[in-house]
Amino acid sequence: MAKFNAIDLFAGIGGQSVGLKKAGFIIKASVEIDKNAVKGYRQNHPNTKIFDYDIRQIDTQEIKKLLGNQPLHLLAGCPPCQGFSSVRRLNRKQSVRDDRNSLILEYLRFVKELKPLTIMMENVPGLINYYLFKKVVNELTELGYNPKFDILNVKDYGVPQNRKRLVLVGSLFGELDVSRVYVQKKKVKHAIGNLPKIDETTDEAHKIVANHIPRIQKMIELIPKNGGSRKDLPKEYELECHKKENVGFNDVYGRLKWENYSSTITGGCLNPSKGRFLHPEENRCITAREAALLQTFPKNYKIPTDISKTATGLLIGNALPPRFSYYQSKNIKNHLIQNLG
Repeated sequence: MAKFNAIDLFAGIGGQSVGLKKAGFIIKASVEIDKNAVKGYRQNHPNTKIFDYDIRQIDTQEIKKLLGNQPLHLLAGCPPCQGFSSVRRLNRKQSVRDDRNSLILEYLRFVKELKPLTIMMENVPGLINYYLFKKVVNELTELGYNPKFDILNVKDYGVPQNRKRLVLVGSLFGELDVSRVYVQKKKVKHAIGNLPKIDETTDEAHKIVANHIPRIQKMIELIPKNGGSRKDLPKEYELECHKKENVGFNDVYGRLKWENYSSTITGGCLNPSKGRFLHPEENRCITAREAALLQTFPKNYKIPTDISKTATGLLIGNALPPRFSYYQSKNIKNHLIQNLG
């Protein structure tokens, strides 16, 4: 069986790497600057060389040395483009100025200098209208990668979550499209329905859960089970910030529903004031383990437990769902087998 090498840029805690490995790729190196993410990545991918500093300072010659005479079969990456997330934009069309938006050009630099046989880039859907994305697509076309891109929903790939992502793929061999496969849909109950109570678990990540002042805890207890929301509350429990007209974020303090997909697991997933992140039945927010399972991380995936809840939520919410990564990576691997034997 042929072995295929991959590099994972902007690797985060390793969601994309999990999918790449499951699809059969050997991850020769990854790049991630966030120290908390690096800690989590190293715990789960100890054999991968990780460059834990600013990608703009990385000389790709170091990666070429790691590869030796072997080809780079796939360069994968999720450049952070927070200025284009719908949450940051509050659904406005224009992006928010953010220095990280230009990191997509670093992905392009790595393509130019490493000359991988195939490429895969994932991002928020809002990036599709950004001038730098269009510039990257044009340059990838000139480089011979014949790039294809589309906006996909991870729920169509067995992820129990409603989350749209922009995926771009390309190949020096010619036609390669993003993966569109029919897989069994998974819902919230499938992902987190069989976990032990948090006061009975030995899983430290399942003990990471928000604590609330008595008034907020009482409010949570009054929200109807299995899909209820703050709109179901008596008037006396309506928060001041929610009384204004046209206030957004209707899902805040909402419960997940067993037989439905979860809302998008964001960086605020461990705080019910940030979205529909309450447990379907228990009077609490979802735990770090539950958030990771809704992202399709393996049950035994190590989550750092010595950082703040806020930092933990960011690590999980910013990750690419591993199962979605797996199907996209497997599609590319099959393409490589067809062209390389």
